[in-house]
Amino acid sequence: MKKKLCCLFGLLLAGASVQAQIASWNFNSLSLSASDTNSTSLFSVPADTGSGTASGVHASSDVFSTPVGNGSAESISATKWAVGDYWQFRTSTLGSSGIEVSWNQTSSSTGPGKGLLEYSTDGSTFTAFGVDYTILADGSPHAAWNATTHSSFYTFLYDLSSITVLNNAPSVYFRLVDDSTASAGLGTVGTAGTDRVDNFTVAVVPEPASAILGGLCFLVWSLLRRRN
Repeated sequence: MKKKLCCLFGLLLAGASVQAQIASWNFNSLSLSASDTNSTSLFSVPADTGSGTASGVHASSDVFSTPVGNGSAESISATKWAVGDYWQFRTSTLGSSGIEVSWNQTSSSTGPGKGLLEYSTDGSTFTAFGVDYTILADGSPHAAWNATTHSSFYTFLYDLSSITVLNNAPSVYFRLVDDSTASAGLGTVGTAGTDRVDNFTVAVVPEPASAILGGLCFLVWSLLRRRN
């Protein structure tokens, strides 16, 4: 019976993963100054977990704000989007390899409908990863962002472990770039259109822990057998 219970425990946990989070931004404690809310750039928003900074850059003066997030109190938002404008996140991956990034993103119906993930190790030369991704309009067709319920429909996850220059680097940069004039509502991006980002996370790609758990199960069973 003990053997069965032990192995059942191992089977239930098989496939579990071990993840190391490097840095994340949830913006829940972010307070913007008057100059931040109407400018072409937003700089040095500190990471809520780990170290690093987030920023936003636009070609023209826009409005930055902190509306409700995706299952959290706040997110970061901006208006007046043009092709090439972006959100940026910088951190260090020293001591880590096999990087992944994830985040939540939505737009108003006249906000950006296409984004592009870019990365860099020097902050000046950026490389696109993959192709444009689709940004859903908030509340259409899925539930709108709110402070209590997280919706996975607005979540993006990219495995960047094949990009070895991001491993063990003193500085890495990630940009979410407005890459099209097409809006999330299938029209054209408008001046008052907004784009929101929440829970941007840089982490190490999880490794399966099933082998470790299986070995632990066998070890416990062996010890129990000896005692009996």
